[in-house]
Formats: sequence, structure tokens, C-alpha cells
Amino acid sequence: MDIGVFGATGVIGACVVAEAQQRGHRVTAFTRDAARIPAERGNAAWTVADWLDADSIASVIAGLDVVVSAVNAGHGVADTIANASNFVAGAHAMVAALDQQPRVRLITVGGAGSLEVAPGVQLLDTGDEFIRNLTDALDVPAAYADVVRALRDALNVYRTSNRNWTYLSPSSGRINSGVRTGRFRVGGDQLLVGGEDISAEDVAVALLDEVEQPRFIQRRFTVGY
Repeated sequence: MDIGVFGATGVIGACVVAEAQQRGHRVTAFTRDAARIPAERGNAAWTVADWLDADSIASVIAGLDVVVSAVNAGHGVADTIANASNFVAGAHAMVAALDQQPRVRLITVGGAGSLEVAPGVQLLDTGDEFIRNLTDALDVPAAYADVVRALRDALNVYRTSNRNWTYLSPSSGRINSGVRTGRFRVGGDQLLVGGEDISAEDVAVALLDEVEQPRFIQRRFTVGY
């Protein structure tokens, strides 16, 4: 397949690029900043594109089978908080781009905050408990809740679209580079509890599994150990 990856210089995006190439797919990696294109490009083609601009997205995804969005709103925690609204703006731009390129499938990586911890109750809705989890377990400021809300709002943008989208919410507070095991649980809208944080490598495995064998068209799914 021909696969495009937005956020290809990030932790998850880089793993998606590597996993897709390992499986024999043709990969185009997108970045907004040409200076961030790595010196060692491997077999991926690199292209500058703006994930906040629908026309820019539409022009570079033409001819692709699948586009993956693993973007972050900023570099570092403070910058991400300051630019949290970009997650929603980016979702609107991507939906508009898919309207121009309706044959392209989209898989977006989001956050765990909108996963349910009880029927109809999302993790984000647990109030003080959720904030304590941010500040204590994840060691980020309480204002990071703005990022989590924005990722939930982005999911809701995709849910208004009738295009070919899928939203992946890993059941992990942190996702870092680690070990590719290929062993993890897959779920729907409910938070998977009891395991360690899943590695970026295994998130990429789950994502490419979904690329190759679609199970969650116009739906969200989760993965976790």
C-alpha cells in the first residue's frame, strides 16, 4: 500500500514509518518544517505539508491508500498545552481534505482521556481523580487537561464525518519508545486497565494491523497491555 504519515518525526510517527516499511509498504512522511527531515531518510519519501491546512493535506495525500495522523500540537508539554486547540483545527482540516480525496483512508492517533471507565463515563469526566492522575502519575501540570479535552473534541469532529476514518486511543498515559512485542489487547471505547504503558513500537504494530485488516471503520479503538 501507499501510506502517508503526518507527525513522522515524532515518537509514534517514526515507529509507524518504520513498521510500515518493515511490512513492505511504500511510505511518504510529512512534516511542516523541512529542517526536521532526518539526514537518514531510509526508503521513505519526505514531503513538507501543513496538517492544519485542508488544501495542503489534500494535495499531498492524493494517490495514497491510507494516511496516518500522529501529530502533536507542540514541542514539549508547555508548547502542546499552549497550542491544544490545534488538535481540533487539524481534525477539521483533515476532514475537509478527505472530502476532496474521498478514496483515502485516515487513521488518527489520539489520547486515552475520552475512553470510558464506566458506561457513559469517560476518564476525562472523573474530575479530581483525573487531575490527580495527570499531576501525580504523569507528572504534567493540571492545565494539560486542555490537551485531553482537545483530543476528545477532535474525535467528535471525526464522528461527524462520513469519510473512511478510524481513531486510535491507546490506553496509556505515556507512550515512549520501547520494545516491539506484538502482544497487546485490543478494545473499543472502554479503557483497558491493569497493564503497563504500551510502547510506541506496539502502537505502530496495532495501527498497521488495522491498516492491513480493517476492523474499525468510522469507529474508535484502543490498545493496551
